[in-house]
Amino acid sequence: MSKIYNFSAGPAVLDSTVLEATSKAAIDYQGHGISLMEMSHRSKPVMDMVAETENLVRVLLQVPDQYYVLFLQGGASLQFAMIPMNLLGENQTADYTDTGAWSAKAIKEAQLYGNVNVACSSKESVHNHIPKELNQSEAAVYLHVTSNNTIYGTQWYSYPKPINADGYLVADMSSDIFSRPIHVSQFGLIYAGAQKNMGPAGVTLVIIRGDILGKVDRTIPTMMNYQTQMDKSSMFNTPPVMSIYAVNRTLSWLKENGGVEAMAEKNERKAKKLYDEIERNPLFISPVALEDRSLMNVPFVFADGGDEADFLSFCDHRGLKTLKGHRSVGGFRASIYNAMPEAGVDALIHAMQEYQTN
Repeated sequence: MSKIYNFSAGPAVLDSTVLEATSKAAIDYQGHGISLMEMSHRSKPVMDMVAETENLVRVLLQVPDQYYVLFLQGGASLQFAMIPMNLLGENQTADYTDTGAWSAKAIKEAQLYGNVNVACSSKESVHNHIPKELNQSEAAVYLHVTSNNTIYGTQWYSYPKPINADGYLVADMSSDIFSRPIHVSQFGLIYAGAQKNMGPAGVTLVIIRGDILGKVDRTIPTMMNYQTQMDKSSMFNTPPVMSIYAVNRTLSWLKENGGVEAMAEKNERKAKKLYDEIERNPLFISPVALEDRSLMNVPFVFADGGDEADFLSFCDHRGLKTLKGHRSVGGFRASIYNAMPEAGVDALIHAMQEYQTN
């Protein structure tokens, strides 16, 4: 049987060491004789684990002291509402960049709480590039970007700067966090669902600068108030302990393998190999602008038509799973997050070459 490589966009591949550690913890956590799923989130072993996970985030991303690290629930989708609810006053304006389906969802939620200026959009070109010119509002509270677009395969390589001197960047980094170094101090808030580069679904990472809060005049539900979560160190209610543990193991694995700097080199190498094959192989083309192609999600299509189901079946029989493109765009998509080994990309390239010669 061929080795299985999972190219799913999310939930996505996890390193085998993470899966093994998590499965052991589900039976007997660190010799305590009970499952981590059965432990109180107030117990010392769990509190220590959560604190260790926060420290791993701080070390790997070099998070400055004035930022809080939170482990929340509800995915990035809940953050689409929590961010404007906490940061955007009813009569204030926020700038949003429209670069894909997820940024469009964030825009829709923000419009419920204040004024939204869409500073740029790639919608007319089916989101095949990152706009280079933004029409920002001079008094925008914040500028929101989606750092990587899983459906359309575009990625910001240089972040725009808010023109408002008192404004700040907010970024949805769900699909590329920990894949490359970032300067956290560039942002007022970073958020990311775990199920692509950090662990399984169930936990959402939020990194927030404390001084941006307390400036809106509205009643915020207790559970959705960032201040509540900061004051309680993510323990206002029972957190998703097993998901946080999987994040812990993933970040430990990342640290042991050279951190985000080493991972960035690996990711660039993997992506270059795959894009080079797409350019070389006459059967396939990339619909994405060359300078904006994602290192995480690589969409490609047949150059002159072809039987998509046949190619997917061809790959599936060779252990290459979940390569079907998003239902809204079709074609194919290879998600090559941190945990995708280079051998997996090599296997896909070999299959593309083999399919060409059939």
